Amino acid sequence: MRYERLDVRTGIQLGALTCIIFLLVFVLDNRFRVLPDAIHNALPTHTPGLVITDITLATCSSLNILGSCKLDAHKWHRVEKDLYLKKRKKSWLNHAYIHIERKRESELTEMDRVILDVKVGRLDPTTSEKGQGAERWESRPGGIWLKRTSKRHASDSVKAITAVDVLFGADAVEARPGWDILDQPILLSNSGDFQEARLTVRRGPPVPIERPIPRVRKDGRFKIMQVADLHLSTGLGHCRDVEPADHHGGKCDADVRTLEFLGSVLDGEKPDLVVLSGDQVNGETAPDAQSAVFKFAEMFIKRSIPFATIFGNHDDEGSLGRQALMQLTQNLPFSLSLPGPSSVEGVGNYYVDVLARGTSTHSALTLYLLDTHGYSPDERQFKGYDWLKKSQIDWFRSTAQNLKHSPAHTGYKHIHMDMAFIHIPLPEYREQGDIVKGSGTFAEAPTAPGFNSDFKQALVDEGVLAVSCGHDHVNDYCALTKTSQSRPELWMCYAGGAGFGGYGGYEQVIEGGYHRRVRVFEFDMDEARIRTWKRLEYGEKEKKIDEMVIVKGGKVIAF
Repeated sequence: MRYERLDVRTGIQLGALTCIIFLLVFVLDNRFRVLPDAIHNALPTHTPGLVITDITLATCSSLNILGSCKLDAHKWHRVEKDLYLKKRKKSWLNHAYIHIERKRESELTEMDRVILDVKVGRLDPTTSEKGQGAERWESRPGGIWLKRTSKRHASDSVKAITAVDVLFGADAVEARPGWDILDQPILLSNSGDFQEARLTVRRGPPVPIERPIPRVRKDGRFKIMQVADLHLSTGLGHCRDVEPADHHGGKCDADVRTLEFLGSVLDGEKPDLVVLSGDQVNGETAPDAQSAVFKFAEMFIKRSIPFATIFGNHDDEGSLGRQALMQLTQNLPFSLSLPGPSSVEGVGNYYVDVLARGTSTHSALTLYLLDTHGYSPDERQFKGYDWLKKSQIDWFRSTAQNLKHSPAHTGYKHIHMDMAFIHIPLPEYREQGDIVKGSGTFAEAPTAPGFNSDFKQALVDEGVLAVSCGHDHVNDYCALTKTSQSRPELWMCYAGGAGFGGYGGYEQVIEGGYHRRVRVFEFDMDEARIRTWKRLEYGEKEKKIDEMVIVKGGKVIAF
């Protein structure tokens, strides 16, 4: 017994000594980095990869041929956004760029200082803000203030700045998780006709993005809101064809009013999915398209609503092309957007499967989204707009066939339904005899392609029940095509334009002028029924406009 007690006492003493030694080494290493690099590199970190150790601003002028906005590339990484961003294009005279110094955590030395916070303002935050205590802030050009530290393991902190970007406009918002946009714009030498440039920073590691899984609700329904032609700008935007003209005292900032409308209908309808059917970005007035994209995306992200996008003819007329826009959008939370197969022409040819209720893995509804491109590649023979290409139609047909025979579709024991979304209308939209009375307004001639690649027939052959488009802002009707035996075969609808940055008007055709709107499709999977209606920005805002049943029992029906 005596020896057993001695063993226990010795074990306790050794354990206590080990803890004291470990704690002592930790404290010494934290201050003096006494452990070898091999051990440091093996230690886990909360922020793997790069950390930001410094931020500065470089300015130059086109009048000074010896000046440069590029700092030493071996030390500095330049954020490729000119801070002197004009409202429609870049400045040709003054230029300024943010530069960051970044290092891998394993490469940090005792001389390096990790950035823990960034602010912008004319005064030192220590004197201008409460709660800063004795914290030391370092000044940089443009009113940028940095809080840096050389404390060991500071780079492991979730507070450490790991990425820096620039967004533009007084209404700029951040849509990426883990990022924060600074309240104050960067202070430049003159304002002029330039957009406010705002720093945005990420703390800690990138936040993983999980693709949402759309699913039929418990009540057997699934609601889609189609939002067409937002025409968002960099900055507040300029309103076009406002009705009524004296609304809000005649003051109108396009993007502010557009997004207020969008937020209102999202909160009222509570859709399960939003389809943005093109021209989200008004390229001509979006010299920083990223800022415009984040404005609409943030509306869905903060409401946890999945969204899917395709492009129109204006989206890629700003600072980003289709591929870059899609890469930006698909990596945002709640985004279902995909570029589609690289072998298929266009960017954004993909489908979304909506799963049956509960925990089912079977598809109840398939949505096909296709890129209708931009302007005609053969203006001499086919004026106007581009058309869906053979590779897209072949992809659609093969994908539809493969899905129909897949276990995810054959396992669904109710009536499966299919729908499609495009931006530019099909040539068949021109058939005025197919327009259904009471479905909406035919206010402008459809600007469909001059060449008919026969995608409408492909939709019919594969059993798609309805297709809906945007592009022609003041058209919001639905047309019903029929077989040679006069049987209903396909609904073709317009959503109507939602954004104040795009045209409206047509007072000579529409009494009281055009009011912005969105279209809603509600799928009742128990009855295999589709209802559709519209919501207005002004006037009868609480009413379901032109409500109609277009599919019943899984079959296209006449209204």
